Amino acid sequence: MTDSSLLFTIHPSSGVPIYRQLIDQVHALTASGRLRPGDMLPSVRQMASELQINMMTVSKAYARLEADGLLERVRGTGMRIAQQEPARTSVIERKDELRPLVDPMVTRALQLGLSDEQVLAVVRSVLKERRS
Repeated sequence: MTDSSLLFTIHPSSGVPIYRQLIDQVHALTASGRLRPGDMLPSVRQMASELQINMMTVSKAYARLEADGLLERVRGTGMRIAQQEPARTSVIERKDELRPLVDPMVTRALQLGLSDEQVLAVVRSVLKERRS
């Protein structure tokens, strides 16, 4: 089981609603295999406290994920990742999902006059920070 509370980050100024950020992150983490069927998510209270967001925001995200069949409620325990169909998302599909997020970053980097290597250095730095 993964300590899933460490996997989530919120970017309040991104323009994406916070509940949507949580939903998207759960989808991405399950697609990548970092969250697996049976893994428990932090309680609504714990997630809200750790991310310093409203409990109703977490509750809304969890409810949507449950309605989508990605989460299941475990009475008295919380929410866990539900068993999914065996068809996992391929690496190509996961890359395609990432592309719309990278396009604006590359556009901004070009506007700032950064070289390819400078942009990659920033990406490597952020990856290193997230993994440590």
